[in-house]
Amino acid sequence: MPEPEPQLWGVRDLVGFLGGRWGVEREIVDAAGARIGSFSGVAVFSPVEWGLEFREEGLLELGAHRGPAHRCLHYRVSGEGRADVYFDYGTFFHDLDLRTGLWRVGHPCRDDMYRGEFRVWDRDRWRQEWTVVGPAKDHTLLTDFVREA
Repeated sequence: MPEPEPQLWGVRDLVGFLGGRWGVEREIVDAAGARIGSFSGVAVFSPVEWGLEFREEGLLELGAHRGPAHRCLHYRVSGEGRADVYFDYGTFFHDLDLRTGLWRVGHPCRDDMYRGEFRVWDRDRWRQEWTVVGPAKDHTLLTDFVREA
């Protein structure tokens, strides 16, 4: 019998909650649930004048590829517990509202559709789940974030 899911934890101060260093573990699974890759690394949310800059670095394993990977996103705070998330090159990615501890969002990327879900378990643990479906992709990325001391 699977373990019950933890209670959700609402976030009011997005900068205070996300700010800092997080351990990142990501599993990449195909539509049937088979593991096709992983990412292990660190994410840092740094406060800036408009919100938070997110930088992620680590090791990506995907099929036969094994190597370093990184990305940068900008979280522009838009209200209590909320932000608009942009790619580092300036294009809007998605909105985010963690006031209830749960947020669902969609993002079209060419002919593929990204469906995201964010769950906050407590002040030190949260999860992102992105399911990508379309002609180019059909997989899910399950990412767990655990605050580092």
